[in-house]
Amino acid sequence: MSRAKPPDPKLQALRNLGVLNPRPSAVQDELFIDSDFFDRRDLVQVRYEMVRRVHNDGRPVTETAASFGVSRPTYYKLSESFEREGITGLLPRKRGPKGAHKLRIEVIEMLQAARVRDPTLDSASLAQLAQQRFGVEVHPRTIERALLRQEKKHR
Repeated sequence: MSRAKPPDPKLQALRNLGVLNPRPSAVQDELFIDSDFFDRRDLVQVRYEMVRRVHNDGRPVTETAASFGVSRPTYYKLSESFEREGITGLLPRKRGPKGAHKLRIEVIEMLQAARVRDPTLDSASLAQLAQQRFGVEVHPRTIERALLRQEKKHR
């Protein structure tokens, strides 16, 4: 009878930190083949070694990007990030907007004031008000969440 393998602590740590490589099998560089030190599951290590291969070893970008399982544009973005930020530039980043780009503070303040004046206003009415006053189209649920966040901040 075979026993279940114990959980891999490094795998769990990489997953918890958000740096687990989603495509480890795409990494075909010789450093990562049959190595106890180089771990293709470690996204930051893979990215660092890829940038180092080009910068220090003088390897061609096209060949290197392919052997690390990424596109040339991805290589160039990572290389630029590394030059600008060091190792932290190789960390994965969340995509999309980095904050409330429609519901600026002045919009939220106006919506709060409108609700104070008329507590019966629902979020759909507030969305219409934001459209009329600021020209921003916002989903009613987004307004509800924004007002709740503001309420929590001021408790």
